[in-house]
Amino acid sequence: MRALTRDPAKAAVPAGAEAVAGDLTDPASLAPALAGAEALFLLSGYAPEIFAEAEKAGVRRVVLMSGGSAETGDRTNAVARYMIDTEDALRASGLAWTMVRPRMFMTNAFQWSPQVKAGVVRAPWPDVPSAVIDPADIAAVAARALVSQGHEGRVYPVTGPEALRPGDRVRILGEVLGREIRYEAQPDDEARAEMLTQMPEQFVDAFFAFYSGGKLDEATVFPTVEDVTGRPPRTFADWARANVGRFQ
Repeated sequence: MRALTRDPAKAAVPAGAEAVAGDLTDPASLAPALAGAEALFLLSGYAPEIFAEAEKAGVRRVVLMSGGSAETGDRTNAVARYMIDTEDALRASGLAWTMVRPRMFMTNAFQWSPQVKAGVVRAPWPDVPSAVIDPADIAAVAARALVSQGHEGRVYPVTGPEALRPGDRVRILGEVLGREIRYEAQPDDEARAEMLTQMPEQFVDAFFAFYSGGKLDEATVFPTVEDVTGRPPRTFADWARANVGRFQ
């Protein structure tokens, strides 16, 4: 197994993995890393020329980390567009493919840590449920597709076992911590101003289209994790207990 990084000397990779140099923004730089590889795991949003380099190197299949927004087909949405464009480029490449489309990550709750410690969490979209997923479960699905046969041509929507609103997640964090944490709905204008300090405006607009405009359904629960891995996905409470130290 190889892990691509711009600087292998600085990379921390898991035991058994080999850090190799390459830059996803420069597809030609990937040739040494791809040489002899059978399968490639790739994030969406990079140059489609990567697929030509992979095919040239003898790669047989690609597992693409996409997202649920690709299902909208909406190229006017900046987040959906780069997912859709990458999926389309992969389908057109001639390589065998598997699309992994996770919903909202449970780890997004880490951004609430200072507020959880203070006892009050202010977050937008109080009435929008999402079947949040532990990234470890996403990785388990992607790994199975990467190293085993039978996943070619499949699109995998990856979700947790239940759809939770922001207030539900805050309540569960409080239960795990053994104290009450209050949830307060953050007004859209306040949330937008805060998000604009963290990302370009086109992406802020995209998320508001998803959650204020109702353009993205993340509430549907899919059996993908259990179907692919043989075990059920972790609950948000499971995840919170495993990461409780980050909120204390």
